[in-house]
Amino acid sequence: MSLRVQVVLVALVLAVIPLVGYVHVKQMEKLLREGQEQALLATARAIATALHDRPQLLELRAGQPASGEMRLILQSLSRADSRIWIVDQNQRLLAIAGDLKKPSPPPEPGPLEFAVRLVRPVTNYLLEPPTQDFDDALPEQEIASGPVAASALQGVPSRRWRQSPDSRAVILAASYPVWDGEQVVAAVVAEETTNRIRSVYNRAMEQVVAVTLIAFVLGALTLLFFASRLSTRLRRLRDEAEAAIDSQGRVTRVIAGSAARDEIGDLSRSVSTMLARLAQYTSYLENMAGRLSHELRTPVTVVRSSLENLKLQPLPPDAGVYLARANDGLKRLDTILTRMSEATRLEQLVRKEERERFDAREVVRGCASGYSFGKRFEVDVPETPVWLNGAPDLYAQMLDKLAANAADFSYGGKEAGDEPIRIRLDTRDGHAILTVSNRGPRLPESMAGKLFESMVSVRPSKSGAEPHLGLGLYIVRLIAEFHGGTARAMDREDGSGVVVKVRTPLNSGSGSQ
Repeated sequence: MSLRVQVVLVALVLAVIPLVGYVHVKQMEKLLREGQEQALLATARAIATALHDRPQLLELRAGQPASGEMRLILQSLSRADSRIWIVDQNQRLLAIAGDLKKPSPPPEPGPLEFAVRLVRPVTNYLLEPPTQDFDDALPEQEIASGPVAASALQGVPSRRWRQSPDSRAVILAASYPVWDGEQVVAAVVAEETTNRIRSVYNRAMEQVVAVTLIAFVLGALTLLFFASRLSTRLRRLRDEAEAAIDSQGRVTRVIAGSAARDEIGDLSRSVSTMLARLAQYTSYLENMAGRLSHELRTPVTVVRSSLENLKLQPLPPDAGVYLARANDGLKRLDTILTRMSEATRLEQLVRKEERERFDAREVVRGCASGYSFGKRFEVDVPETPVWLNGAPDLYAQMLDKLAANAADFSYGGKEAGDEPIRIRLDTRDGHAILTVSNRGPRLPESMAGKLFESMVSVRPSKSGAEPHLGLGLYIVRLIAEFHGGTARAMDREDGSGVVVKVRTPLNSGSGSQ
């Protein structure tokens, strides 16, 4: 899982914002409803208190509008968007005032107005907007047997939520008894819709959605920027670490540690320190062969001169065997030192050798004409020049190693079927391909991908045979990479032998023929 995905998952913690906002708005709606109940009940109480012990004000004709002092009381104590009606003990409607359909004033635009407008098309699907288009008729059953009025006529204040006749609005009714001495003579009922609370609720929910959207966008952008910055720094550190070591395992350069004071900066400085130490150790290993070869030359020379002097001295007859063994061992040691020195010099040479444009055909023809190795060689080169950019001497040395290796692993006599070692040079897709093929044993599967490494050899140990350090194909790889190419070995398709191919880019500069 990438770092960006992990940060996005962490950003989902922001999902708690709409949940908290929804709970808060629901709690606010509950408080507003309770406040509306208390305020409406207070209105009914105030009107009922104004009518206490004043029965003359209640001598009204049923169905006729209130007049005089009763009209003034109702107008002064009624709320702007409420309806107030009075019913007596005979369930007669004595007075009614007010209107439930007075529209609420539009809310003042706030700082989130633009965001609210953006989310409104979404919230309109989720929220039910309040409407003034509803049936506000006062049902007869509310007057005659409604629980709110009936409770007040029994002397108990009451409040109740009910649906409008068409169920398009919610109406809150609060009632309070009117006393004449010790007797309840009437009940005052005040009614309001919840449209104002619904408007406030919807407005709050729109603001919660807007705030959530803004928080999500800002949080996502911030986290994405932070994750991208971390990812960029990690990729840069990865690329620098990969570029610091070449295909041969050498440290080509030491990266500069980051100056940042965070964990990635610490990692960068640690990698820089590790590469510096690795470069020192690699340099020590690369120079060790040369130093070892140089230091061993002196004792080898002393041993050789001592053996030569010993030959001039009279020796017992059986001492000649031991002298011959000592000479043989000295020759093997001298061969080992020579090849170690050769590999070291070549590694240094490929770093400093100047490049020139040469025709690979001439190199292949010149080298193949001098090969014998006790084997027969067959050479195939194209008629047109094969121009390469590199060093012809190194290219010839590479071909020498390939030919010697093919001769060592080629079957002899009847087993080979008189098949020669084939050397072929051709061009394909802008590259020169040098192929050396011999009939012989197949490549061991355990050595796949390792044949061109240093000190790797698949030759069986033979008593008295010339020592092999496994540097031949390693030198081939070094020279191929010097020419910008690659080297690889594979079995023949029929499994009858081995094919080694060196692929190098052609040089198409001026001077081509």
